[in-house]
Amino acid sequence: MGKSLVPAFEKANPGYDVKVTLDLHGEHDAQTLAKLTSATEQNKEPDFDLVDGGFVSKASAANLLTPVSPQTISALNDVPQDVIKAGGTGGIPYRGSAVLLAYDTKTVATAPKTLDELLAWIKANPGKFTYNSPKSGGSGGAFVATVLDKFVPADARAKMAVGYEKDLESYWDQGFAALKDLNSSVFQGGVYPNGNKQTLDLLATGQISMAPVWSDQFTTGLTNGQIPPSVKATQISNPSFTGGAAYLGIPKSSPRQEAALKLANFVLTPDAQSMIITDMSGFPAISLDKLPADVKEKFKDADTNNLRKGYFDQMGKDLNNLWDQKVPGQ
Repeated sequence: MGKSLVPAFEKANPGYDVKVTLDLHGEHDAQTLAKLTSATEQNKEPDFDLVDGGFVSKASAANLLTPVSPQTISALNDVPQDVIKAGGTGGIPYRGSAVLLAYDTKTVATAPKTLDELLAWIKANPGKFTYNSPKSGGSGGAFVATVLDKFVPADARAKMAVGYEKDLESYWDQGFAALKDLNSSVFQGGVYPNGNKQTLDLLATGQISMAPVWSDQFTTGLTNGQIPPSVKATQISNPSFTGGAAYLGIPKSSPRQEAALKLANFVLTPDAQSMIITDMSGFPAISLDKLPADVKEKFKDADTNNLRKGYFDQMGKDLNNLWDQKVPGQ
């Protein structure tokens, strides 16, 4: 939850004490969800009162979380409705991240602005672009999904974001053919890094000039000097890369509902959102209009309130497996 948030909350709310337990990269999400399920079924304390994790929307769908609304969390009035809906009745969106197109200004004078321009650039500059295999990280997954989406009708794509629609996967065929066609133009004639970090490393060391990257990982890398200042990032359009919100949830069986709601409300205040941007390199969840001018400037090239959703979980798994079969080495 960021190193500044908790002290700021405790200072603003005397008498409240927050203890933070970290699970790096959500390695124990499955165990945490199982623990929450068991605690709810037995009406016992789950040992946490507010949780941030990739499983929050699943927990919400399973009725393990306290339903929230603008009546209980007033700042939800400043969050786009579709973002709230994606988290279910118990999900509290508190930051976002998207995949952006990073490029080295030393070798790229003008970045592509659309997907078609990007695909043309990759072919015109062989070896200077790559993306990690979609199974190994979301930045590569977003690039793959975005190329597929070029050929998927909007009504079919909307269904594939919210449910498992295996019969619609035939719409992916053209996209996979386009990705296979790029093999000879990507880094070293078809080398796909393992994970988001390897992609960033290739970019940071100048081995490639352009790649899809997670906004938060990119901002963190720039801040700590791992990525040189010559590397910039922008969003493409028609279609844009995918992104999404991170959600907090309040376990139904927690006895400290009022305190958890107070903390959740605090996290969505303009001051706390500014801390999230600084500490966690996140996109703000609330409208940019509510934030200071320097924050607005930071996000002027990224549409933070229009993060295009990825595929439904099971669709994403099929996408990863089909990419493995149809693209590399073909």
